[in-house]
Amino acid sequence: MTDKEGSASSSASDDVGALIASLYPDHETVALTQQVLDAFWPEGSKARERRRVPGNTLWSENDTLLIAYGNSLEDGQHKPLDLLNDFLHRYLKRGISGVHVLPFFPFSSDDGFAVMDFDVVDSRLGDWADIQRISDDFTLMSDLVLNHVSSQSRWFTEYLQGNAPYSRFFFEADPTADLSQVVRPRTSPLLREVETREGMRHVWCTFSHDQVDVDFRNPEVLLEFLRIIRLHVDNGVRIIRLDAVAFLWKIAGTNSIHLQQTHQVVKLIRVLCDFAEESVVLLTETNVPKAENLSYFGDRDEAHAIYNFPLPPLILHAMLSGTARHLTAWQKASPPAPMGCAYLNFTASHDGIGMRPAEGLLSAQEQRDVIATVEKNGGLVSWRALPDGGRAPYELNTTFFDAMVEPFAGPDDLQIPRFICSQTLIMALEGIPAFYIHALLATANDHDGVEKRQANRAINRHHWDYAALRDLLEREDSVHARVLNTLMDRLALRRQQPGFHPNATQYTVPVGDDRLFALWRQSLDRTQSIFALHNVSAETVTVPVFALNLIDDRHWVDLLSSESIEANEIELAPYQCRWISNTGY
Repeated sequence: MTDKEGSASSSASDDVGALIASLYPDHETVALTQQVLDAFWPEGSKARERRRVPGNTLWSENDTLLIAYGNSLEDGQHKPLDLLNDFLHRYLKRGISGVHVLPFFPFSSDDGFAVMDFDVVDSRLGDWADIQRISDDFTLMSDLVLNHVSSQSRWFTEYLQGNAPYSRFFFEADPTADLSQVVRPRTSPLLREVETREGMRHVWCTFSHDQVDVDFRNPEVLLEFLRIIRLHVDNGVRIIRLDAVAFLWKIAGTNSIHLQQTHQVVKLIRVLCDFAEESVVLLTETNVPKAENLSYFGDRDEAHAIYNFPLPPLILHAMLSGTARHLTAWQKASPPAPMGCAYLNFTASHDGIGMRPAEGLLSAQEQRDVIATVEKNGGLVSWRALPDGGRAPYELNTTFFDAMVEPFAGPDDLQIPRFICSQTLIMALEGIPAFYIHALLATANDHDGVEKRQANRAINRHHWDYAALRDLLEREDSVHARVLNTLMDRLALRRQQPGFHPNATQYTVPVGDDRLFALWRQSLDRTQSIFALHNVSAETVTVPVFALNLIDDRHWVDLLSSESIEANEIELAPYQCRWISNTGY
């Protein structure tokens, strides 16, 4: 990722001080501001003199991310992080520029998201040197799991023993308080009763009783996480993912999600990133409906990038139903990312396919149809608790490849083209595309993993034997090789197109056929136009050339097939995609 100098009249101290005064009015602002600066810039490092101003220079059409666990690949002999690095160089380098290594710290549960020690790499994966080697050639993203820590962490042990500063690190609540409006993605009890040196306490657990929420009302907690960010940056991390940040600040009697103070904390971290000598991008992870998700752009002063969470359920529905009607309607109503900001586009992740972002976009019946088909294809459903005591679908647990086994219409032999279409679609959208390793590898649902680990999410967290995987990828007729090679070919081609810059102009093209999802992209310098067409149905579809308004004096070509566009109609086979562009790229 690239960067250019900006200019700003304020200093890091000024901008941080204003936010500290708002967040912690009962503390001495000047002293706490200096502590914040010292935490992020310890002795030997310094801030930029001028803050980066928002601009579209932190990323380009060259940027595409892989999402993977540090142990997605194993062989029983080598460090998994070394295997991941080998996989990146051997199979992905022509199409992938960066990698999100999911939590790589010692943990007690939730596959890394119950962190026991933020300062070290899990020895079963490797060490900081292995992380740095990956960052030498790929833009590296890491998780800042800042809402909670493991109940087996030293922090929580010290809390139970009443030892400072950890005695005030965790959020306690009165079980008689009104907590009925609290929004959370789990059905387990919110509070956990624990015995401390000070007596019985009830600690807040948004996700599980092994994941105890920290208390950001205590500025010492903020300072500790800023030191952790600095450790990541010093070890080569350039994208900081704020995991589950929406739940960070709690107030009894409220829904305790997206509170103003949470946004203030994000703004504070953004200030520090913008004053950092390194080009650090801040990404928020908020699996919530559209308006709430978009709020984390702030006024271009919060996240540099946000996940495009409605995409997975909407693309899934389009591919299974054979109509892009809802996907198109949503895209038409979606604003472009503000200057200096970007969407992160994806279909598959380690968590599954979130259903909350589909609320208000798909009807209840359409959601039931999707759920029933995914279950028929071997997937599972996880639920969230509602304030009235009921439950609603939170996410679908499945690999995206197996979700494509058969559509609503019933069995066919089109799983692979259906899946390739779903992945090609996110390559064309405004934003930065990201691909989960098990999507690139066409991994099947891991039912053995679910049985062994007693967790729905294990279905999409398979651990590949690296030698066996390499054997499969060397066989051109294997499903895994066919999918990976096709997607890498398309990603390599995409990286050459300025029309696919994350902030290039985008319009939804009305082609008059709901079986097609059609976009127009134009490069920032207006020299390249690309009409990206996606047939989401099992039927052959034709598009009149006039529907695309192709300029007559230009030579238009389908970049994916190298076919010149000369006829009056453009034909798309079932699940075919076309990138119709003026030539020269």
